[in-house]
Amino acid sequence: MQLDDVDLGNRRITVGGHVRPLDDFTHRAVLDRLDHRRSRWPDTADPHLLITQKTAVELGPAGKLWTTRATRNLNASLERLRVDRRLEEALTHGADPLHLALAFGIDEKTAMRYADSARQLLQAGIGAGVSPR
Repeated sequence: MQLDDVDLGNRRITVGGHVRPLDDFTHRAVLDRLDHRRSRWPDTADPHLLITQKTAVELGPAGKLWTTRATRNLNASLERLRVDRRLEEALTHGADPLHLALAFGIDEKTAMRYADSARQLLQAGIGAGVSPR
């Protein structure tokens, strides 16, 4: 992900070619990361959002090993965060599989599974804190 993929003014981010809105938590996380980047490497020309001490003097992205180590001790894995984000999107958009497929670039069967799970949660009143649009 590069700096040009983040549009803070319009609160949007492009991930995998898909433009998505930035929720408050992610917006704050991106702002914090950019502040850290500016203070630690003020003169870097690296266009990537996530950089390391090594990549700050180059033009490449942070490697998979670095991102794996950076997330190793989190309570939630990246896969769990991805699943939670898709389910939350399904809950807030009325369990629409077409929306999920377009928003996340996932196939229709996966989108339908998330939509079905969201419908079950909404019917059980578990997702009641999130109102469908």
